[in-house]
Amino acid sequence: MSKNRRKNQILENIQLVSAGAKGVAIGRTAEGKTVLVSGAVPGDRVNARVKKAKSNYFEAETVEILEPSPFRVEPKCIHFGVCGGCKWQNLSYEKQLDIKQDEVFNHIKRIGGLEDFETLPILGSAEQYFYRNKMEFSFSNARWLTQYEISSEENFGSRDALGFHIPGMWSKILDLKECWLQEPPSNDIRLAVRNYAAVNGLDFFDVKSQEGFLRTLMLRQNSMGEWMVLFQLFREEKENREKLFEFLLKEFPQIKTLVYTINSKQNDSIYDQEVITYFGDGFIMEEMDGLKFKIGPKSFFQTNYRQALELYRKTLEFADLQGHEVVYDLYTGTGTIAQYVARNAKQVIGIESVPEAIAAAKEHAELNGLSNCTFYCGDMKDIFNDEFLANHPPADVLITDPPRDGMHQKVVEQILKLAPQRIVYVSCNSATQARDLALMKDQYRLVKILPVDMFPQTHHVENIALLERI
Repeated sequence: MSKNRRKNQILENIQLVSAGAKGVAIGRTAEGKTVLVSGAVPGDRVNARVKKAKSNYFEAETVEILEPSPFRVEPKCIHFGVCGGCKWQNLSYEKQLDIKQDEVFNHIKRIGGLEDFETLPILGSAEQYFYRNKMEFSFSNARWLTQYEISSEENFGSRDALGFHIPGMWSKILDLKECWLQEPPSNDIRLAVRNYAAVNGLDFFDVKSQEGFLRTLMLRQNSMGEWMVLFQLFREEKENREKLFEFLLKEFPQIKTLVYTINSKQNDSIYDQEVITYFGDGFIMEEMDGLKFKIGPKSFFQTNYRQALELYRKTLEFADLQGHEVVYDLYTGTGTIAQYVARNAKQVIGIESVPEAIAAAKEHAELNGLSNCTFYCGDMKDIFNDEFLANHPPADVLITDPPRDGMHQKVVEQILKLAPQRIVYVSCNSATQARDLALMKDQYRLVKILPVDMFPQTHHVENIALLERI
């Protein structure tokens, strides 16, 4: 059968036994071919329609659940299945944790080729909902329509929307009625903005023609219940802008600062834009075990604050610092981990490629009275070279927290030259982490791993690995 004919083919009676990347469930056809099924969970028995036919597997979508999984639960959000943000709301949290634990263990063992290490039980999140401290929403005058709305040919009036991009449809926005990711009053603020804009005739952005007034809305909060609101406006409409802002400040006294930017670019990235403070200081403060951090509209900060704090505590525990050690912190970001461990170390050296992040790290170190932190800016594979090692004290402990792609091979080679006694490797992608650990296994023994769930209801999982020099 040709690939075209196999597309839309119905695969019957597929028993789904495990989970795969991006939240799909995995089963096999009667002939033994792997099937990756969206819209289902492990344990389901389904009929599924083929979307893509590859030589060694099918990608398919659920059309009928013949027998539901014992791990199925009722999703909380009315937008589940359309939004695409919380693909595992229909899977029990206990099963989510089991799957994530197995994924990390299998990556380390199969990709890394490592044996005889301790696997600690996954650290689950105390909050399975309302755990994010930052959310970004988009305005659009082209609301996504359901299949029912399209086929009915009715006139549904305004197509304005404020919410999330529909997966795979860059110009369509889901008009969000509720979201279970950020605690109150996030939903109330978003709905108040949307309703005010509709009543007062404010233009929602047109992605295709690149026109309109209201572009994006970002909400950030700290653990003290203080909020930052950031508007991206495509053009300046001073009277409309000020009336909207004053309305919002009056309705929500929790808002401690309100900022905005006029962005008429093709994309909605704000990192090259001037952000103007309308109300408040232009930032909010966060506190983590006595450390203070200043969070602005462009700042990177862990989105699950409470679980990030647990991650940092475990990282410090793995580092086992006695107070006399020199610590290197690679991919230090804004220096959060560096400063968290600095109180237990003699000296901390942090390296990061983003200039704004290094500036924030230095500012935070000064704010927290940490004189034993030094930060350097540059591409990791270029700055972390032989000259750098020659001009700085050797490391007793090295902490690394790279992006999803893992570490460049040159960085791994420099770590092996540096030869610290202990390495604590924090990763958001255990597959690339396992690849990197394999490159170090001749000189380092993997002692233990600890998976950490930072993002409940999704397939994402972090992992902390402790290595000791052989």
